[in-house]
Amino acid sequence: MGASQIKDIMTKQFATVTLKDNVYEVAVKMKQEDTGFIPVVDGTKLVGVITDRDIVIRGLAEKKEGSAAVENVMSSTQITSATPQTTIDEAAKLMAKQQIRRLPVVDNGKLVGIVSIGDLAVRDKFADEAGEALNQISEKEKVKI
Repeated sequence: MGASQIKDIMTKQFATVTLKDNVYEVAVKMKQEDTGFIPVVDGTKLVGVITDRDIVIRGLAEKKEGSAAVENVMSSTQITSATPQTTIDEAAKLMAKQQIRRLPVVDNGKLVGIVSIGDLAVRDKFADEAGEALNQISEKEKVKI
């Protein structure tokens, strides 16, 4: 049997926002969904991601209004993503290398899922990879403080 793929563990139900949304609307959606990460889509195409940290650093700290466009605060360059066929081990290594906690899953340009460190951690078989990824991310965050 081949290595398990992230399509087997990814979250398929997730909130998204569009370029027509503003920062305030994104913040409300984050509160409603209890998340700090929301993909930005154009139709079904992933065009960026916005995090609670983006809102603070590129929004509030730069004195942008709540009515500021999502594209003014989102991360859009070099979006790290995977395909549904990416193995769980590859995803864990990619997340550790890129220092990210959530990984969008894209199939032919279409956003089809999200994998989080938590998705990896709940799989006993991959707890070591998830733990190592989280450890590396946490170590980098400690340095920034």
